Amino acid sequence: MKKILIVDDEPLVIKAISDKLNRENYTIDSALDGEEALLKVGREKPDLILLDIVMPKLDGISVLKKLKGQEETKDIPVIILTNLYDDKKIEELLKVNNTEYLIKVEHSLNDIVKRVNEKLNYNEPVQL
Repeated sequence: MKKILIVDDEPLVIKAISDKLNRENYTIDSALDGEEALLKVGREKPDLILLDIVMPKLDGISVLKKLKGQEETKDIPVIILTNLYDDKKIEELLKVNNTEYLIKVEHSLNDIVKRVNEKLNYNEPVQL
């Protein structure tokens, strides 16, 4: 089973996404801030990371830069999940290798699962 790390400072968001991805047979871990995320990435080596931008201790952009700047983590696909609307930040994030950007309020849980499946090269149907 593929491992996904969900990084968000909102426990309800983590729970909703975790529940949906568990039903899709993914192994889920989570972190409530950027520092915890970096520790877990080092230990767990997830296959994909769902990453919020606005978080305590270390924001998502800093986490992304650290991940993509290290040989052992630079190829882990990252899907940014945020409500931050900033065209310049979006443009900057989309330039980073193997990174995608989704606005939380504009995408359903099914959309997120579909993107996760695509990033991990799964063609299995998403359960509704």
